[in-house]
Amino acid sequence: MKIEQIYTGCLAHGAYYIESNGEVAIIDPLRETQPYLEKAEKNQSKIKYILETHFHADFVSGHLDLSTETGATIVFGPTAAPAFTAYVAKDKERLKLGNIEIEVLHTPGHTMESSCFLVYDEEGKPNALFSGDTLFIGDVGRPDLAVKSDLTREDLAGFLFDSLHTQILPLPDSVIIYPGHGAGSACGKNMSKETWDLLGNQKKVNYALRPELSKKDFILEVTNGLVAPPAYFPKNAVMNKTGYTPVKEVIERGIRPLSPEIFEAIAEAEDALILDTRDPEVFAQGFIPNSINIGINGSFAPWVGVLIPDIEQKILLVGESEGKIQEAVIRLARVGYDFPIGYLEGGWEAWKNAGKEMDTIQSVTPTEAFNGLKDNPNAVLLDVRKKSEYDSERVVNALNAPLDFINESMIQTPKEKPVYVHCAGGYRSMIYVSILQARGYRNLINVQGGFTAVKNSGLYPLTAYVCPTTLL
Repeated sequence: MKIEQIYTGCLAHGAYYIESNGEVAIIDPLRETQPYLEKAEKNQSKIKYILETHFHADFVSGHLDLSTETGATIVFGPTAAPAFTAYVAKDKERLKLGNIEIEVLHTPGHTMESSCFLVYDEEGKPNALFSGDTLFIGDVGRPDLAVKSDLTREDLAGFLFDSLHTQILPLPDSVIIYPGHGAGSACGKNMSKETWDLLGNQKKVNYALRPELSKKDFILEVTNGLVAPPAYFPKNAVMNKTGYTPVKEVIERGIRPLSPEIFEAIAEAEDALILDTRDPEVFAQGFIPNSINIGINGSFAPWVGVLIPDIEQKILLVGESEGKIQEAVIRLARVGYDFPIGYLEGGWEAWKNAGKEMDTIQSVTPTEAFNGLKDNPNAVLLDVRKKSEYDSERVVNALNAPLDFINESMIQTPKEKPVYVHCAGGYRSMIYVSILQARGYRNLINVQGGFTAVKNSGLYPLTAYVCPTTLL
């Protein structure tokens, strides 16, 4: 038996390759199928099953394309009702894979169709649990992502408690937990950076598995502090349930090279969004007016999902190379953005050489920002990190305007005053500035290196949130 975790950092996602005696099961594949096909071919094995733990919300699965290319059976757990051909297994049903068996465990809670897959080794012993979004390392799945459900998040949290206690906690402590996601995913709130663990250890360290935790308290703890999921989540879940355009077609459409003249004409005629994927500091030095910057060398796809509300928005791409453009198209497709319609051939240099209009963003060092704030009492320091980061440690008198909620945050961003904008390292602040500049804000200044550089400069007074206490 061979088990391989295929982890994709930008989505904090784990897909899995399981092989026994020439037969393969793939669990929760990403949309591009080539890595799975290549592994099976290299091992001279055949993909027999594509196992889906649930209708994913944070990415579009590759189950349909992979099934088309291999003839493998798509398998869901009980209550799933996909709009395409798939096998819906019964609870505790076992699937034969080579010399091993895989048991389907129905674990409603994260969503009602959520299921885990328990692998029994050649000797018939429980070996590994592929827990999807039911159980993470250090956390459990959020109970507010069910598609078109009349159930409240408290109802779902109750189902999740029952699933954990009846289906998972009775398993041997030696069972390896392989979750669907790790730290950085929006599918949980307290996930570890570790991508696997023994069930026995999770019973000791996972807050949601504490033996003294009652069902009532579990519901309170799991639902406490949940922020609204990104707008693209329910749309991805629908695509996973009803179907989608083959990824090859999406890629072919997205990697269409366009001259500066045609690029400009299409942008106007199609009302297309211009997405510049270059590194933030390179972007700042020159870009197409009204384009926004989300760098490919960061959490590109999740930020697109958070900040571009229309999943069917037509997108024109600017990048550093054709290879980077194709990477961008694939990563957009992973989260359901299937309408990139071409890219600027020759990149920014082609646009500049064509004598087209250009824009820039002022970007300064923390020292220059400090001097600017000191010399102008009307100037503002804006921290666009998440509120939890801001509360942890921040510059005294800095305003918090999280990028995650840019429509609300822009309301508190002064339009006429100089505004120095920073995040943690410079990635998010450039996104923030580029979006607001496209909306008519002209006094925003990016602070290079973010809070890390600001703190290391030693120039700024710092503070942290102090939890209020009650005097008895």
